[in-house]
Amino acid sequence: MLANAFLLALREIRRNLTRAFLTVLGIIIGVSAVITMVTLGRGTTKAVQSQISSLGSNLLMLRPGAGFGPRASSAGVPLFGQEDVEAIANQIHGLAGAVPTRNSSLSTIYRQNARSTGIVGTWPGYFKINNWTLAKGQLFSEADLRVGKAVCVIGETVRREMFGTDEAIGEKLRIGRSTVEVIGILAAKGQSGMGDSDDTIVVPLTTLERRLVGRTSSNTVNSIAISAADGVDTTELITDITSLMRQRRNLQPNQDNNFNIFDTRQLAETLSSSTRMMTSLLAAVAGVSLLVGGIGIMNIMLVSVTERTREIGIRLAIGARAKEVLLQFLVEAVTLSCIGGLIGILLALALCNIIAPLIQVPTQFYPNINLIAFAFSAAVGILFGYAPARRAASLNPIDALRHE
Repeated sequence: MLANAFLLALREIRRNLTRAFLTVLGIIIGVSAVITMVTLGRGTTKAVQSQISSLGSNLLMLRPGAGFGPRASSAGVPLFGQEDVEAIANQIHGLAGAVPTRNSSLSTIYRQNARSTGIVGTWPGYFKINNWTLAKGQLFSEADLRVGKAVCVIGETVRREMFGTDEAIGEKLRIGRSTVEVIGILAAKGQSGMGDSDDTIVVPLTTLERRLVGRTSSNTVNSIAISAADGVDTTELITDITSLMRQRRNLQPNQDNNFNIFDTRQLAETLSSSTRMMTSLLAAVAGVSLLVGGIGIMNIMLVSVTERTREIGIRLAIGARAKEVLLQFLVEAVTLSCIGGLIGILLALALCNIIAPLIQVPTQFYPNINLIAFAFSAAVGILFGYAPARRAASLNPIDALRHE
């Protein structure tokens, strides 16, 4: 009986293709919108997590000033010294490493190419803490740091802009008024929320201070990168580091911190949670169009019952039972919804493959989301198709036969 009802439903749909398409258009839009929003939302969450993790593994950033952003106050706040880094590394338990970073922006020249580039002076452990991998060449060593050797490691953007297709390893870069040798090229990280991660030149801290920008005091470190060991609670680490730094900076109990600690793990969790919440909200809004599509199906099915009243009367007169008529119209409504759901899934896959590269987020097929959207479209067909089907089944055969 179900198979016969399904064949009859396909026949009626084929008889009025244009009307059937317009009927399921709301279902198509609803299903495709829900799947697209959820898929792209999950891709955005992964992109955010990837960008944050590219900053470093379990990374804490210790910086002078009261906070981050345009309202952060750092005027007149003393910088850190390398002694502060050594104190953190020696006195705080649960660390994988700690390194100082001193940042500067200097003109960089290679032959006819010139540009302003961010320079980072640091220790060799900087690369591991910040999840940098080497694409070519080598990293500078502790020996290079001790003697202030004129060497540097460059990011992919610097390599592309300065050297193009030429070999960069072993070449000399003029940075400011000094010349350094390129000994390594870092693997590309791409864009992050803080700009182009690959537009950087990393040199030993002693090289930066002795050859490039000089050193006017013992406190020249802009920030300290701290990596927590696996499984260590960063909240406790932040408390311990805060206590140590307040002591080293001679802050009284009634004085606020003149430094801040930035936890990339907490940032990743916060941003991921916000992205998931926004995705759920957009998916719920998109799901409203499924209900609109269901109303369209109900309206068209009511029209179909009116048009086929005489046919229904004949079927009832020759022995068809009311539940068979109800089943026929209910199957027709569900078939329309399912066809709309399938088309919506295909449309969503096409949209995701088009939009994801444009907004630079990863995309993949999530079977559970597609199945849920399809099941919901079928449920809409049952919900909104029942009233027309019930109306058809309750017709009086004699009155139906008299219908013109």
